[in-house]
Formats: sequence, C-alpha cells, structure tokens
Amino acid sequence: MTRNEPFVTERMAAADNPADDPLTLAQALLLPRVVIENTTPVIDAGLYAVKTEVGRTVTVGSTVYADGHDVLAVTLNWRQAHSRRWRSISMTFLGNDRWEGSFSINEMGRHLFVIEAWIDGYATYCHDLEKKFAAGVDVELELEEGRLHLEHAAERSAGPLREELAGLARRLRKGLPVAPRVEMLVASETRVLMAQADPRSYLSRSPEFPLDVERERAAFASWYELFPRSITDDPQRHGTFNDVHARLPMIRDMGFDVLYFPPIHPIGSKFRKGRNNALSAEPGDPGSPYAIGSADGGHDAIHPQLGSREDFRRLVAAAADHGLEIALDFAIQCSQDHPWLTEHPGWFSWRPDGSIRYAENPPKKYQDIVNVDFYAADAVPSLWLALRDVVEGWVQEGVKQFRVDNPHTKPLPFWQWLIADIRSRHPEVIFLAEAFTKPAMMARLGKVGYSQSYTYFTWRNTKAEIQEYFETLNQPPWSLCYRPNFFVNTPDINPFFLHQSGRAGFLIRAALATMGSGLWGMYSGFELCEAAPIPGKEEYLDSEKYQIRPRDFTQPGNIIAEIAQLNRIRRQQPALHSHLGVRFYNAWNDNIVYFGKPSPDGESFVLVAVSLDPHNAQEAHFELPLWELGLDDNAVTRGEDLMNGHRWEWYGKTQWMRIEPWHLPFGIWRLDKV
Repeated sequence: MTRNEPFVTERMAAADNPADDPLTLAQALLLPRVVIENTTPVIDAGLYAVKTEVGRTVTVGSTVYADGHDVLAVTLNWRQAHSRRWRSISMTFLGNDRWEGSFSINEMGRHLFVIEAWIDGYATYCHDLEKKFAAGVDVELELEEGRLHLEHAAERSAGPLREELAGLARRLRKGLPVAPRVEMLVASETRVLMAQADPRSYLSRSPEFPLDVERERAAFASWYELFPRSITDDPQRHGTFNDVHARLPMIRDMGFDVLYFPPIHPIGSKFRKGRNNALSAEPGDPGSPYAIGSADGGHDAIHPQLGSREDFRRLVAAAADHGLEIALDFAIQCSQDHPWLTEHPGWFSWRPDGSIRYAENPPKKYQDIVNVDFYAADAVPSLWLALRDVVEGWVQEGVKQFRVDNPHTKPLPFWQWLIADIRSRHPEVIFLAEAFTKPAMMARLGKVGYSQSYTYFTWRNTKAEIQEYFETLNQPPWSLCYRPNFFVNTPDINPFFLHQSGRAGFLIRAALATMGSGLWGMYSGFELCEAAPIPGKEEYLDSEKYQIRPRDFTQPGNIIAEIAQLNRIRRQQPALHSHLGVRFYNAWNDNIVYFGKPSPDGESFVLVAVSLDPHNAQEAHFELPLWELGLDDNAVTRGEDLMNGHRWEWYGKTQWMRIEPWHLPFGIWRLDKV
C-alpha cells in the first residue's frame, strides 16, 4: 500500500486482528496515521440513515488528528446514493482536534457522506516557514525546499496546473530577496494551486454514512383526521367521498395540510362490532373500518357506500386544489370475510380445530379481525409482495402519505424492505407509525424508514414530564431518527386530561402540540371540544369507530378560530417548523410551561408560555432569554403577541405574566432586538 491510499478508520473489521492475537508488523504498517472518529450525525455506526429534509442544513462534525505536528487537510464529501458524483467542501478546524462542515441537499432520497483527511505537506511547510521568518531565522534553505515543493507538484500535474506551478518555481530561481519569495510561497493563490496538486499523503477515509432526505412535509405538517362516512346530516345516511368536498374549505382554513382517513375499504360482516364495541351488531350498524375485507374486495378496494374509485380520484384532486394531501390508513389485518382467507389460506395461522384466532391486545379483544402470519411457509415472499403492491396501488392513485396501524406488531425486516422499496421509486412518500409501545421499538421504526411517529406526548401532562420529554426528543439518537407527530387525540384515545378540563383544556393541548413539534394532528371533534368518555377509560362514548356520527362544526364553544391562528403562527415562524431547537427557560410556577425556539438567523425568538391549569389563573415571574440574542440583562427588547398582534417593549431580563384560562390559557410571543 502506498502512503496516499485511503484507510478506513471507523468500523475497522475486528476479524482482521482478533483481540487475542498479537499485532504483526505487517498489520501495523497498514494502520492509519490520520485518525477519523466520533463522527456526527451518525446512527448505530452508520447502520441506519440519519433523517433530514430537502433544503435543511446538515452539519457534520468529526474528531480528526495524527501523530506529530503536521497540518491536516479534512474534507466533507457527499453524494446521492445512486450517483458517482461527489460534492466536496473543506471542513473547519474548531480546536481540540474537532472539525466541522455543513451542506444542504436539494434532492429527495438516500444520500451518503464521507470524511477524508490527510497530512497536508505544503500547508505544514508554509506554517513552519511563516514562523521562522517572523522570528528572524535564516530561511534560505527553507526557500529552496519551497521551490522543490513547487517543482515536484508540477511534475505530478498536467495541463494549465502544471504550467502555473512550473512558472512559480522558475520565478523563485531569479534571486529575488527573501521577503518576496516568502510572500510568493505562502500566498493564498499558491496554496490553492498546491492543494490541487496535493498527493494526499497518508490519506484516511471514514465509512460512507447514510442520510435519508425527505420532503419538507415529512417534518412540518398539520394532520386532520375524519371518517368520511360521518360527513352527513343524518346518522342513518352513510357519508360519501362526494360529501367530504364540502368540508375541504374549512379544513384548509383551519390551517391543515394533510387530511387523513381511517381505512376506506370494504367492511366484513362476520363478528361485526356494534355501537360502543358491542360484540353483536344491530341491523344497519356500519361496523369498524378496521375490519377490512368483504365480498366487495380487500385492501385494494373501496367500501361501496363511500363511492367509486373515480369519486376517490376526484376527492384527491379537489383536496390538492385546497392545498391538502389525502393520507390513508394502512392496517394489515383482515375481517373474516376478507378474500385472502379463501384465496391464500396459507397466509394465516389456523387452530387445530380448523378455526382462526382473532386479534387480541389483552384486555381488548377484536373478534372482527384476524392477523396474517408474515413468516408462514406460504407467505414468503407472496404476502410481502402483495402488501407492497397494495401500497404501490394507492400511490398510483395519488396517495403520498400513509398512517400505518400498529407497525410495532409486524416484523421490522418487512418494514425496512417495504419502505425502501416504495421510496426507491417514490421518494416523496411519507409513512407515519401509529406506535404506542416501548421507546426502543419506537426509535427502531424510525431507523428502518418511518418518516414520523405517534408519541407519548398524549400522556405528558405535568411541567416536569413535558420538559423531560421535549428535551429527550432533541437529543441523539431520537433527534436523528425520530420525528414526533403530536396528535392531541385519536379515535382510540380520549385523554383523561380532556374529560373535565373544558374548552381551556383543549386549547392547552393544542398550544403544546402546535408549538412543540413541526408535526401535529387532531381527530375531528377536537375542535368542538368533544370529550364524553366511557366512564373510567380513555375511550370515547359512542365511538365513531362503530357508528356514524354527524357533527355541527359551527356549534358554540368551538375552538376553530384559535386552531387556525395556531397553524398560521406555525407557518409564519420558521422556528416552529421542527421539534428540534426547543429550549426551556425559568418561569417560577410549576403550573406554567415556558420554552422558546430561535429563528434560523438567530435574530429573534418565539417564546411560548402555557398554563397547565384549565380552571384557575396562574401567575409567574419569568426570564427573557436575552443571552440568546447576545444582550445584557438590562437590554430593551420588543415583544409581540402572535395570537393578536399586540406589541410592546420589555425592559430587562425578569418579567411577570398572568394567564387566565377563560381568555387564553397560553401566550405566544416573538422576542426581537430593539
């Protein structure tokens, strides 16, 4: 190996030198002199891709050093995974062997980045020459070394570069005084030419680390969930896709950009659930849309009462005209009427008596559905391919976002394959994981490809819980692989906090969700402050999962205007386009959560104060984060209430607030330098 061939210095194969064998001289000669380690952002040593979005700056850091005192050159290189063309920038030395470089990507899809480092012989020479010359040391011999550097560089170069370097070397032979020769050798123009001819001695190269670059809506979006069958004025008349058209303007005007439907497929009749999850359905009960499949078809079909495929296509187009994307539920489960049970019985697990086990999540029982067996002998690979084809089929219908039901109960290898397969052809497709499970599994779903995930936010209610959770999401590995979608409620979850908190409680949760994350969502009825529970449970009484529920979306007491303004603030303030960057500050009251996010240019802050008490006024002294703006404790700043546009000036760091929940249980302000 020559000294300019690259060494890979991270993830060196342990098998090359087992720990119990002594290092041989031949092996030692192959070890790198230039070390590259502790590179960020990296997940699991590069096994999984770090998430980012088109246009977002990616900042890469690494510890790079070598023996001795030679000057190092370090570059950051990146490319699309399917391309051979690398882009490159020089990294900046931060001190203490740490280097940093930043770039942004304008194309969706998988990308790779790698760090290269080598001993820069000419930079080392210039460093020593400048020190000696400044100290008054005789540098005639050093000047001759410099001329030889130029000549050797010219010899290994070609074309115009060779001519320029050779010309510089000839000029140094003409007996110029010392100072002009030193100036010529250390000039930035000379350094640029020599960098182009650099042999990159003792080159080391990190592994190629992956990045998953998605469109902006993967990180910044507002989701609205509704059951199309409930868009009706009569509980005896099944709503249709055509009925949903009338709801589009209001959903748009509330500031939502994703309209999400539970499964729209045919619903089975066997063991159909009745109202409030009753085991027996009454005549006319529509059943749960999660009991997928009937004689009318399975996952690739549309429930006949919702309309035709052409009706669905018209709705997708109409939604797009209103700035809305349709998201569909991908639920891998079957009613006992699903065509797959007769067409592909080998995809299921059958009991000794010939029956099939229905789904359970004790103490919950789902008698109306059964699950597939991903590793049954007949299921590999046909089931996997069939499910992939279901997703592909809906993508062809214009669906670019999928909320996936309970992905943590399906094999991780399946998701890693399916998501990569779909996004290799359609990098714009987004997958949201409906996973309420152990943290390690939730993070792993993000690693294997999920764009977003439901979260524990729904159950974080105290100041300490909220701060701890937000800060956790801002730290690796979560910040690298997991985008939290703060749903405030779902058809399955009617949070205890909302049962008795009234209108103020709904505003509290909406403010925390919209300001805390770039992604948030709500299930229809939240804007009407619906909260009637099954006593003692986080479930809705008269759940829409089992019946048609018409609503009057103009009824008194709604919070539609407030939701619209919260979404408007989100769009107008770039600081709120991500859950990343949140910082908590002092507010001396445990009932008030107080945090901020800086604008990308660092010139202003969005400050958020939310009272967690929906019934009583709360007061607190609090600190303005003047230090974040480079200001002293006595500075004057401007404040603006982003909910109503009121403006004022603040004097000094310590201020006072009073939050009255019967007005607004939160304040959202922008802090600007005067």
